[in-house]
Amino acid sequence: MVFDAIMRDRSVTRAGQRLGLSQPAMSHALTRLRHMLKDELFVRSPNGMAPTPRAEELATPIRVALDGLQQSLEPMQFDASKATATFRIAVDNYAAIVLVAPIAAHVARTAPGVRLDFRPSGTLDVLEQLDRSELHLAIGPPGVQGERFSLRRLLQDRFVVVHRKGHPAAREPEFSTEKLATLAQLEISSAQFGPDFIGAGFGKSKPALKPAMRAPFLSAAQILASSDLVSVLPLNVAKSLVKSHQLAFRQLSRPPKPVEAATIWLRRLDNQPAHAWLREVIDRVANDFRAT
Repeated sequence: MVFDAIMRDRSVTRAGQRLGLSQPAMSHALTRLRHMLKDELFVRSPNGMAPTPRAEELATPIRVALDGLQQSLEPMQFDASKATATFRIAVDNYAAIVLVAPIAAHVARTAPGVRLDFRPSGTLDVLEQLDRSELHLAIGPPGVQGERFSLRRLLQDRFVVVHRKGHPAAREPEFSTEKLATLAQLEISSAQFGPDFIGAGFGKSKPALKPAMRAPFLSAAQILASSDLVSVLPLNVAKSLVKSHQLAFRQLSRPPKPVEAATIWLRRLDNQPAHAWLREVIDRVANDFRAT
């Protein structure tokens, strides 16, 4: 446990706080570990206690062993209404906009003692943090590789064109992709769900779109509502923007490849009751979007 805590926190002091041990007790434990394993394990660096190659080799097996021990001590049934637990979940931009709020609402309603810690996946090494149990699961594109991971596809979302109400180019119920290519577009700089027009009738080339401006997603709605710029966004994202701003959206006659969302987690947690409950909550929320 001492090794795992230092590996997570890269600090003897913070690891001690995690375990409720004093600084001297942590130092003595680390000395014993070094003697037993005949390796320094952690060395001081400008970024904290850096693991040696031997420590890197040991990190995952020790984490797996501790997870297995924890699971063996947990009850076989998970009672969400009485549980007190924290789940750390990495989410990409699409999941943050579309899925996080209904997931949070469902958990608050059915499991008031459960705390959700959503983290933006764009700033994380998601697979490494899953391996270290720093994350319980991730929601993002379904491209993960590796036998140690499990994956469940949640939903696909088609792209639409979002624009201000009364936009002069929006007289028709659909936009042709050729028409779209003549319009000045707002490109979302912080989004990970950019449209891919390959496979939408353009062979291996994309239409000559006109990104006249790039801006973060938080600015997008106001920019679109006050200009003639348009933006190609997933339908469920568009629906959330239309609710709060003077915006509308139109279908594309030849839409690009849809955006996909999936849940990713470590396979060894497949049958862990609390983890299975959380995955079921997420799948139930996603199912509401699939039904619309």
